[in-house]
Amino acid sequence: MTAAYDDRDGKIWLDGALVDWRDAKVHILTHALHYASSVFEGERCYDGKVFKGHEHSLRLIESGRLLEMEVPYSAEEIDAAKEAVLKANGLENAYLRVVAWRGSGLDMGVSARRNPVRMAVAAWEWGSYYGDAKWQGAKLDVARWKRPSPDTIPTAAKAAGLYMICTMSKHAAEAKGYSDALFMDWRGYVAEATGANIFFVKDGEVHTPLADAILNGITRQTVIQMLKDQGVTVHERHIKPEELDGFQECWLTGSAAEVTPVGQIGDWHFQVGQMTRKVAEDYEKLVRA
Repeated sequence: MTAAYDDRDGKIWLDGALVDWRDAKVHILTHALHYASSVFEGERCYDGKVFKGHEHSLRLIESGRLLEMEVPYSAEEIDAAKEAVLKANGLENAYLRVVAWRGSGLDMGVSARRNPVRMAVAAWEWGSYYGDAKWQGAKLDVARWKRPSPDTIPTAAKAAGLYMICTMSKHAAEAKGYSDALFMDWRGYVAEATGANIFFVKDGEVHTPLADAILNGITRQTVIQMLKDQGVTVHERHIKPEELDGFQECWLTGSAAEVTPVGQIGDWHFQVGQMTRKVAEDYEKLVRA
């Protein structure tokens, strides 16, 4: 069995220095632990190169800005920290987690203006996020929770607090034998999975939810551009749940998920078809180019 994430060999970059994995700790009165004041990035390194690493670093800084939490490092410094972690751990193919959070300090209430913003980078070997579903097609439940309106929380940020309902929904889905769950947004439109964006195919054209209330994933943007470059029509639009009955194929995208086909969402079924397989193959070639 793989060791628990707090009990491993290796190095983690913490506040500007590489420390032993087991020593990368925070105090129990860390503000982020109580009030979710934390932003993060998930990235993959392929053959020694972090795919779109600089774009991820820029998004981390932007997520912090949206939470009015200034990340105390530049994108270039964050890039360098990721490279240092990979080198220190001897990793060529890995998943990276970069996280910035409000730490413990003089404030321990809702306000945290006098507390430092801290940052860490960890990396480890991680295979397919969905296991065998990567090839066979994931099964998705329909979550009981809704993705919130952008005027209730900064939905464009990759922020820890936005993932609470994701954990709850994924647990509920797994208890029913599903791989994941699909969210609708507060208006009732199809939104995204718990940690991945979603795409559908109908008559050779691709449809994906408009990113007006969900994270506009870097993998999502990459796949959209890849399809457009190949002459495939991509519709970014609001999708009603009843439209799922008319789609032939479906897949998920994300740094962890990469491109994962979907075979079922609730009572709706999809083929793991030619376009889905081609997108997955083309993405695999792209990240290793």
